Amino acid sequence: MGCWRCSLAERSLPDGQGASSPAVRPGAGLWPCSLTPRRFPQVNQGNIPGIQSTFLAMDTEEGVEVVWNELLFCDKKAFKAHEEKIKTMFEQLVLVDHPNIVKLHKYWLGAKDSKARVIFITEYVSSGSLKQFLKKTKKNHKAMNARAWKRWCTQMLSALSFLHACDPPIIHGNLTSDTIFIQHNGLIKIGSVWQRVFVNALPDHLRSPIRTEREEQRNMHFFPPEYGREADGTAVDIFSFGMCALEMAVLEIQSNGDARVSEEAITRARHSLDDPNMREFILACLTFNPDKRPTAHNLLFHRVLFEVHSLKLLAAHCFINNQYLMPENVVEEKTKELDLNMVMAEIRREGQPSVQWRYSEVSFLELDKFLEDVRNGIYPLMNFAVTRPLALPRALSQPQEDPQKTKTPTPEPFDVETRKVVQMQCNMELNEDKSQWHLTLLLVLEDKLHRHLSYDLLPTDNSKDLAMELVHYGFIHEDDCEKLANFLESTFHKYWSAPFLHEGYILPWFGKTTARGGKISEQEG
Repeated sequence: MGCWRCSLAERSLPDGQGASSPAVRPGAGLWPCSLTPRRFPQVNQGNIPGIQSTFLAMDTEEGVEVVWNELLFCDKKAFKAHEEKIKTMFEQLVLVDHPNIVKLHKYWLGAKDSKARVIFITEYVSSGSLKQFLKKTKKNHKAMNARAWKRWCTQMLSALSFLHACDPPIIHGNLTSDTIFIQHNGLIKIGSVWQRVFVNALPDHLRSPIRTEREEQRNMHFFPPEYGREADGTAVDIFSFGMCALEMAVLEIQSNGDARVSEEAITRARHSLDDPNMREFILACLTFNPDKRPTAHNLLFHRVLFEVHSLKLLAAHCFINNQYLMPENVVEEKTKELDLNMVMAEIRREGQPSVQWRYSEVSFLELDKFLEDVRNGIYPLMNFAVTRPLALPRALSQPQEDPQKTKTPTPEPFDVETRKVVQMQCNMELNEDKSQWHLTLLLVLEDKLHRHLSYDLLPTDNSKDLAMELVHYGFIHEDDCEKLANFLESTFHKYWSAPFLHEGYILPWFGKTTARGGKISEQEG
């Protein structure tokens, strides 16, 4: 394998992932617009606990609205002592990426007057909280649509299953109908994921600005008896989810004017359900013994939710998962080439006439909308094995050592790429004397960053080793290694005829190579 040498000219992104980044601050025009937060409209993102101020802001790069959250701490000196722990915690939460979880985009630490503060930017959900939606629905309907209830439960469990499968597991610990949001298209988003992790990361004397929904009497019924103990675990979220599922089914659990919802009111709401499978499902979640509560993943296989996915949905997920291999407008281009009278599918039955579907019967506008809904997370695939859990690093930045104490110099580790590749393009061409192949690779990452790589191939190079080196040097996420190797392999087959390939290895047929070996250069834009 040749020696990789990198020449990097990276487009500066909004920093703000640490306290030392001056690029992301009020008035910088990167996350909030040029206005200061005081002039933003203040929003109530579902009464998220622990937040002193929430403002509607504008991401001027992407042209989307976001939420600016502020947390103030009176004891600035004590806060400073735990600054690194807070930064590490937020670095971890930035990595959490799931279509049914409110995204934490960026954060930074700063000071305001004599107080320390944490500012973090989260995704804005314009349609409001689940509780607000249920109140509006109750005015017009007597009961929740069963299909919508199942779809929402599936999305919530998809998010909880993702959080609980992280290493270490992330316990939400604050799941109520106030911290669950709903988009106009029916997409569920779980918010306030940061709160439990943040509270656990801070000592008692710094927790004063952080309150939980449990402190509000009206939300006490969302929390199980074991809540707050040292031994509580992911079963806490299952109990809270069960209460949310019950509230969705009946639209509102009546408190009869009391400060908190009584156990009798919960029992009445449960018995009012007509579907016995739904009652059994919710009762399993609300079991007082946490050891007997099912996991989020197991609940997805309960008979009230489980269904065999349609071939259409499976095909949509397959298309989206492999979209990096295709141009951005592939659907539009392919539909132009189709003969609308062509048969796209046929069912043949013995002794009966066959049933045919032609392309003219397909609405391509509806197809685009369906693909967008699947991409956004409205229809998750849940009837499959759990994917590899997201490994959250304990510390993403190592403290610098005293240079006087360092006896032997050691090479600095390469930064690990945490962003996934969403699109790949590759091109190959021979050099002027036709003695060596030159490979250029375009990778589009999930934050829309474009990474351009170029490489002079050696006779001993193969697709698998090239992909592994890109992981080693921090150019791609390790989960994309196999995907990129297969993509490179198909590119090699495309450019070279069969006599020049043997088991995926590039044969030394293209003449002498220079002593400098393989070379890579990178440009991000």
